[in-house]
Order: sequence, then structure tokens, then C-alpha cells
Amino acid sequence: MKKFNIRKVLDGLKEVSSSTPSVQVGPQENHLIQETLQSDHFQLCKTVRHGFPYQPSSMAFDPVQKILAIGTQSGALRLFGRPGVECYCQHESGAAVIQLQFLINEGALVSALADDSVHLWNLRQKRPAILHSLKFNKERITFCHLPFQSKWLYIGTERGNIHTVNVESFMLSGYVIMWNKAIELSSKAHPGPVVHISDNPMDEGKLIIGFESGIVVMWDLKSKKADYRYTYDEAIHSVAWHHEGKQFICSHSDGTLTIWNIRVQGKPIQTITPHGKQPKDGKKPEPCKPILKVEYKTTRIGEPFIILSGGLSYDTVGRRPCLTVMHGKSTAVLEMDYPIVDFLTLCETPYSNDFQEPYAVVVLLEKDLVVIDLAQNGYPIFENPYPLTIHESPVTCCEYFADCPGDLIPALYSVGSRQKRQGYSKKEWPISGGNWGQGTQSYPEIIITGHADGTVKFWDASAIMLQVLYKLKTAKVFDRNRSKEDKGSTEASDEDPFAIQIMAWCPESRILCVAGVSANVIIYRFSKLEVTTEVVQLVEVRMQYELNDIESPDGGGGEQTPALPTPGASPQTSGPPSHPSTSSNNSDGGNMPCLKVRSTPLKQSAGYQVDLVVQLVWVSGEPPQQITSLALNSSYGLVVFGNSNGLAVVDYIQKTVVLNLGTVELYGSNDPYQRQPRSPRKTRQPSGGLCDINEGSATSEDRCKSPTSAKMSRKLSLPTELKPDLVLLSVCPPRGANPLDHRDNSFSRSRSSSVTSIDKEAREAISSFYFSDTFARKGDSSLTPCLYVGTTLGTVLALALTLPPAGEQRQLQPVIISPTGMLVRLKGSIMRMALLDSTGLMLPPAFEPWFEPNVTADGEEREKVRKRRPVSVSPSTSQDLNESQYAVVCSEKQAKVISLPSQTCIYKHSITEASFILRADVVQMSQGVCLACFCANGHIMTLSVPGLRPLMDVNYLPLTDMRIARTFCFTNLGQAMYLCSPTEVQRITYSQDTCENLQEMLGELFTPVETPEAPNRGFFKGLFGGGAQSLDREELFGEISSGKASRSLAQHIPGPGGIEGMKGAASGIVGDLARARIALDERGQKLGELDERTAAMMASADSFSKHAHEMMLKCKDKKWYQF
Repeated sequence: MKKFNIRKVLDGLKEVSSSTPSVQVGPQENHLIQETLQSDHFQLCKTVRHGFPYQPSSMAFDPVQKILAIGTQSGALRLFGRPGVECYCQHESGAAVIQLQFLINEGALVSALADDSVHLWNLRQKRPAILHSLKFNKERITFCHLPFQSKWLYIGTERGNIHTVNVESFMLSGYVIMWNKAIELSSKAHPGPVVHISDNPMDEGKLIIGFESGIVVMWDLKSKKADYRYTYDEAIHSVAWHHEGKQFICSHSDGTLTIWNIRVQGKPIQTITPHGKQPKDGKKPEPCKPILKVEYKTTRIGEPFIILSGGLSYDTVGRRPCLTVMHGKSTAVLEMDYPIVDFLTLCETPYSNDFQEPYAVVVLLEKDLVVIDLAQNGYPIFENPYPLTIHESPVTCCEYFADCPGDLIPALYSVGSRQKRQGYSKKEWPISGGNWGQGTQSYPEIIITGHADGTVKFWDASAIMLQVLYKLKTAKVFDRNRSKEDKGSTEASDEDPFAIQIMAWCPESRILCVAGVSANVIIYRFSKLEVTTEVVQLVEVRMQYELNDIESPDGGGGEQTPALPTPGASPQTSGPPSHPSTSSNNSDGGNMPCLKVRSTPLKQSAGYQVDLVVQLVWVSGEPPQQITSLALNSSYGLVVFGNSNGLAVVDYIQKTVVLNLGTVELYGSNDPYQRQPRSPRKTRQPSGGLCDINEGSATSEDRCKSPTSAKMSRKLSLPTELKPDLVLLSVCPPRGANPLDHRDNSFSRSRSSSVTSIDKEAREAISSFYFSDTFARKGDSSLTPCLYVGTTLGTVLALALTLPPAGEQRQLQPVIISPTGMLVRLKGSIMRMALLDSTGLMLPPAFEPWFEPNVTADGEEREKVRKRRPVSVSPSTSQDLNESQYAVVCSEKQAKVISLPSQTCIYKHSITEASFILRADVVQMSQGVCLACFCANGHIMTLSVPGLRPLMDVNYLPLTDMRIARTFCFTNLGQAMYLCSPTEVQRITYSQDTCENLQEMLGELFTPVETPEAPNRGFFKGLFGGGAQSLDREELFGEISSGKASRSLAQHIPGPGGIEGMKGAASGIVGDLARARIALDERGQKLGELDERTAAMMASADSFSKHAHEMMLKCKDKKWYQF
């Protein structure tokens, strides 16, 4: 990928003025930090894709290599070997893959696409590539067949013709089976497209061709004529052979199977309707749904297997899709969760003329891959070792952590392994081909996904693999049977009331905090012991926007100052008033949460156990605004969350609300915006005080708000189906404000970043938080615990935290928080904040090491565990007090670096003017720290810190899907990820080191395996000429006997030949030869076309001369008056 483009240069010229430091700094401070990161430390490339192939369309299996290939409707190709060996490739055209055929044990694969192209893939390299392509111009491809150990591929078309292609050269043979030669001459109707081609297992010279209309033809390849024709009056979907080559079976559109003897043309020897009710009077059974596919597999001992999909009777309404396994007299109907796309029977032998000995069936469903064990009673399924369950419930948010503590993955695995289902097959997973890569990348990586049903999944993502570790169900905390009256007036949370919106996780203390779509926050602690919680601890918070609307400037009305809810108190269940707009401002009737916390005891198994639930409640008949930002700090014991009303800080050790402030109140008297005056208050505590700040400030403005606008604001935040404007704002529009402008769908803003009037501006929401030990005020000489708050209008405000001493006092004394004013303002919403020490090293927030919360020993030991001092990751927090820190702040438009405690801006850089940033992270690379940004125009950029020098800018992908915006995240050591489809995770790297080592880390699909021996013909078969008959296809289809194919029928396109081929072609004489060969091919093609044109002209001249000669003879003896 090119890192240089002219637009970037022009942007750079434009931004020279803004990129220069806004504050001139003395040279001594400027030279303190030597930045180690350079541009050549960065390179962007895709690493691996995990998850279930989105919208699968076809499947193939190599029985010798034991590799499975799946094609999709978007032209993607996913290859699976043993667990941990996966590969993703993409056809450039993006057309659906209609069929796949392995060249068995050759390390190659043929794909046929809906755009009538056929491609040959080389799988003998770690990143498979196309060797040859053939594009049909005049006919549409419907079916392909490649016999085992043959180099001639049969291609059936919609017109009913069959062409042959040499898979080595990818050239068409002149041998064509025309539909009108195949069917009876007396038949006037077209037989329809070719739906099946296969050769007789015992005679390669006999080809069976199935036409859609119901005609099956046995074609003799040598004599070029049809030997037998079998006609049935129902359309055919598939055909399968018995291995002895004397019988075949067809599946039909009326739900019947017909079994034919190859020498009996008139009628089938047996007709079966597997799911049809048999009438007593001997009539035909009722028609059923079409049987889309049938396979006929034999065993040495016992009856053959007939396996089919579809064919259910029409009266089974609502029944799930089924796979039917008929074995002797028993019929097993296996229900599937999703519609069946395709299935394959895995057999012991690749030879079609031997007993098949089937041992498993691979069933490709629309959203799952199931493998059934045929050898065990009851047909149990194999436990799937691939990470294909990412989409079990739609993913609503993700977080990615590289370089985690080493004991985390084993701890999560040990609790997760107890969650596994029972009843799987005892055998090894049958898809076992390929080899793992030899990568040296050894640091632990964890991906956390939040889902629409309230589940949170932890995945081990180390060494470019993915494996589920542990699954947490957050919905267990709530009562599921909500009454109609209890439901909020919001469609959004009715569809997925438990959906996860934001997650905050401290890997060292293992504390997890999740914010849900129903305005709730749950704090979890990790325990290795099972526990039963009698009462789920609950804290309720009333947050309300305090500005008067223009319609009610008087702002009359008193306020309620309810007492703080006691920890563990059950929620108030009084329902909201019948109509929000009629509720009076001093009524407390609307004080209820969107979800009801369960009142019965909760049994919590080992793993994540709920510690505290915080709920935002309705205020004056208005539903709470959704949470837009969340952070936790295990050292301070605090969780903070914000929305478009303000923020609340919760002490999860004491289970109390420490602070509940409106955004406006954070500014104090320094508010840069002219806003409407606030309502007068009856009681007011200083904003730096303790718990009573969470009064529900209901003002008379509530009477003026329409219930529909409240509905609108919640509806926009639906996590599963994101509206185009939502994530970019990452806040809901205010109830009083106009809904987002839908006229311009190109990620327009409903607010300007430099608005000074509140009239048209959307409400200022809290967009990000950062806990740290830093200088709280300008000119401070000592470090204190602080909370930085970033807003959607680009302001960063600081709050100083006064924490009680550790131990007993921490349980008893209050945490005091005092706002210390504004730190800096940027253009656009604040995305990310971080701190560096005076040497430019990252200063991670302090944390508490993990301890077992359910210690069963006596109180003294528990106290000792609890008292363990908070630890900071970096020793640099104990720096000399006169040394400074650097705060790195990134908004959706620009980045600034502030020197602390002087609070002067020493660097600033305008990242984007025309677009805006969707995700920004300050990340630790092996060589230093950088700021990584993903922009809505598709660019991925990295900037050095603290100097904000652009290091990389790659136009990676245009933002076509809101899912990418919602799930994109960067992490340390140059790793990033996003959901590229509803079912797949794409991982990328922006580290040069990882790009260089990637080839080693990738697994190998092809491994040298000996092909099994062909079945023994036996003495008598050899003596009397029985057994399989071979055919010299080369002689039959070669140019000498069959001539050249028409050049206009299909166009041959040489492929890039993969990395190895490209390396050769890039340099030296090999490249020259390759180019010369391509040029010759093109020249030959042009000469061929010229040849054809000349021939056509000669033919037309010849016919003209014939006509002229005939005319002359006719007119020769006539007199002039006879004309």
C-alpha cells in the first residue's frame, strides 16, 4: 500500500499553520523527549479473518488433505484445516461462488462464479492465489464436475451444453456435448440447464448428464452419442451414483427420490417419498417440498446410506430445516437451526468405485457449520473447534487488549471450560488438514465482544488464532418477565433490552463494567468460587438535563431532593404517568428504571459475578438518556458514566453515588457557551461535595416536551441495526433538539463544533473519561488522583478526587470530588485522552491487583487481602515532582499535547478537515508510544507522541458500513480489529515487525500426503473384464482429435500466481519471460480473432460467388425480353 499521495501533501500544505505548536516552547523543554518511532516502523496489512463465512453459497472437501472450502455470495473463499489453520481469499469480481471442486491431493481448487468465470487456486502457498481464470462470454455456468485424478473439467451450462477445460493450461477443448445431440431427436422441448454431471464409477467413458426438466442422459464419450435416456416428469435437483456403477438415484422437486438401473430406460426401479404420507388406496403420495440434494453412500458391512436435504411435507408449517439420514429401514430426521445451504458426506476413500464407508456429514447452514458423526448411534454432532459463534447474538461493541497479564487467559479458560455443553461425539474433529504456523509472537491477546442479548464473550486472540474462553450472561441480573406497564415507551430497548452498549475492563484487577442499552451499568468481579447472592446490590441514579426550554423561561417549580437509595434497595416500581407531557414537575411518579433487577437469590458460578447494578431511572415521565461513555479505576474503586445530561461517579466499594452533575455544572462560572439560565434551586450543595448531589432536578421544561421526541432519541440508539448518524455522534439527540438531518447521509453532523448558542446546538454530552494520578490544577506541585472528562463540544474538564486511606477507612469515609475547571478545548467531540511521563513513556492508570472476592477464610485474612496497596504499571509515577507530564488529547478533528502542570499546549495537529475520526487510541508499540486514528473517510493514521508527527496515513477502506465504525478498535503492539460482516472479525496490523513475520505465523494448508491405493480389481474381474474401465481423456479431448474451441466462447485470463509467482515476475529474466509469454498469449489471441474474421470473410465471399454463378446459369439462355 502506498503511503504517499498528492492529496496528503496538499492537506499538509494547507495545515502547516495549524500543525505548528500553538504555544512556543523553550528549546530545553522541546528536546527533553527523543521520539523513537519512525515511519518505517509502520506498515498496514490484513492478518487473519475469523468467524463464520457471511452468506455462504457452496462447499467442497478434499478427502485426502482433509481441508474444507466454503464459498460465499460476495466471492469470498474460506479454507479450514485443523483447528487454528484458517485462510481467507477473495475473488476480485465479488460475484457469488456457485461451486467449488478440489483437485484432490494436488493442493489446488477450482471455483465457479455466478459471473460465469472459472478460477484455479494454488493452495500450496500460505496465501492462496489464482493461477488461471476462464471467463465464459456466451453461456452461463450451472454445474462443474472434475473426476478424481483427471485434468479435464466438465462445465455444464444454462443452454444445456457441456464444455471441457484442461485444468493445467485452463484452455477449452474443442469437445462439446450439445444438448440437441444428447436428448432424443423427436423431443421438441429444450431440456433445461445442466444440473448434474458425473462419470460412471466403473466406466470413465460413460458420463451421466442431468437436465433440469427431468431428463437424464448416459453419454458415451468415445462414440459421442447418448447410450440411454431416462425420463421422469418432475424436475431434477441432484443425482448420485451407487459405487458399483449399475444404479443411480435422482432427487426431484416433488419430494421424491427415484432409483434407476442404468440398463432400464422406461421407469425407475424404485420411487421413494421419504416424508410423504402414503395413501391407503395405492395412489401417489402427497407431493412434498423439493429434495435439493441427495447422496448415496455404501458400506462393506450393512446397508447403504441415503442422505438428503429438504423433502418435508407441505403441512409441516414452522418446522425447522431438516437433514434426513436413511440407513436400511431406519430414517433419522435431524433438525437444523438455520436453512441448509449444502451438505457433504465425508468418506474413507476418494475413489468413487469403492465402498464409500461414510463416517461424517458436514452440513453448511446459513449461519452455522455442523458436522454429524454417522458412526455413533443417534448421530451426535462433533464439537466445533472453530470460532464460528461470534454472531450467536449480533455483536454491538468490541474491545481488544494486547499484551495482557499472563495469568488472565488460563483463569478465563478454567472457568469457561465448565460452561461447555455435553453430548458431543467422542471422536476427533474430522477436518484435520494443514499445519500451524511457526510464529514467534507470544504475547497474550484478548478480544471482548458485547452482544444484543446481553452476553459478553471473552476470546483468546493470541498468535493470530481465535478461541472462545468464557461467556457471561448479563441478562441474568434482571427479571425477564416484564409486564406491559413496566415497559418503557421505547422501541429500541424493547427489541433488545439487554444489549451491551459500552464495556470497560481492567485486565489487572479483572473488574468488568458494562453499560446496557436500557441505561444501566453493571459492575462484575472475577471469582474462582461459586456463590449465591441473596440480594443483587442496586443503586438508582436520577439524571436530568437542567436547561429551560425557550418556551418556559420562568423556570418555576420546586425540586425534589430524594434521599440516596440505600445499597441493595429494590427499585421503585411505580409506573410512569400515562402521558409524559401531563406530568407535573414535582411529581415523583416517574421514578422507575427501564429494567427490573431480580429480587430472588442469584446463583453465580465461577467467573464473573455481579457486584453492583447502577440504574438510571425515569424522571418526570421521561425515560433516561442512554449512556455514551464509561470508565472504571480499580485502584480508586470508582466507576464513572456519562450521557447527554451529565455524569455520575459511583463508588462500587461503598455502593454509593459520589457525584451526579449536569454537564453545565462541570464548568462552574467558566462556561464558554451562552446558555439559558438554570432553574432556581431550593436546596443546593457545593458541587465538590458528597452523595446528595444526585437530586432529581425536575423542572417545568418537562411539561413542554413531546413524548415523541423522547421516543426518537432512544430509537436512534438501536445497537444491532445502526442508523447512519448514530455512532458518529455516539450520543442521542436531545429531546428538545431537532432530529438528525437525514437529507445528507454522508455522516453529517447535527452540530457545529464551534457553536456558541444553545438554540440549534445538540445538547453537550459526555464522550470520554480518563482516570489518572496527575496535577489537578494549574501549577500544582504534587500528583493527585484525577478524572478527566471529555465532552462532545471538545472540552476537557478536570475533577480532583480525594480518596480515603486504604483498608477500613476506604469502606467508611466518603470519596470527595471537586471540579477544577477546564483543561483544554479542541474542535469536535473528545475521543481519547492519555498521559505520558516526562520521558515520553505511557503512564497507565493505577490499578489494584486481582484478589479472590469470595475468600472463605476468617475475617482477618480477608482484610489482609483487601489491604493490598494499589500498584501502578509504570515506575515513573514516582517521578520527581518538579518534572512534568504530558496529556495527549484527541478529538474527532484534531490532537493536542498539553504540558502539565503548566497546562500549556505544546503541540497540536489538525488530523482531518473534511472528515472526522471514528476511533482513536494511544497505543504502546515495541519502539515507543503513538496515537492511532481511524477516520470516517477510510484512512488509518498514526501520529508520534508527544510531537504529533504524522508517521503513517493509509487509505485502508471507505466506511461503507456502520458496523465497522461501531466495532473498530486499536490496541498495543500494532494490532487492530473490526467486524467486517455480521459474522466475521477482520484483524489487521499497522506494525512493520508483524507484517514481516506474518508469512511465518500463517498456517499451511497443503501438506504432502500419499494418495491412498486404488481399490483392487480382484482376480475374476481382471479375467472377465469387470472392474473399472479407464479412458484416455487426453486422446479424446486433446487438440489433435477434438480440434480447437471457438475463441469467442471463453476468454483465458492468466492469474497473478500468488506471492511466489509475483516475486519471480518482479525481477530479472523470469519477469521478462513471464511478460513476453503474456504478450505472446495476447498476440496469439488477437491473431486467432483475426484468423476467425478472415475465415468468416472468405466464407461469405465464397457464398457470394456461388450465388453469382447460379444467377449466371439461370440467366444464360434467356432473351432480353424474358427478363
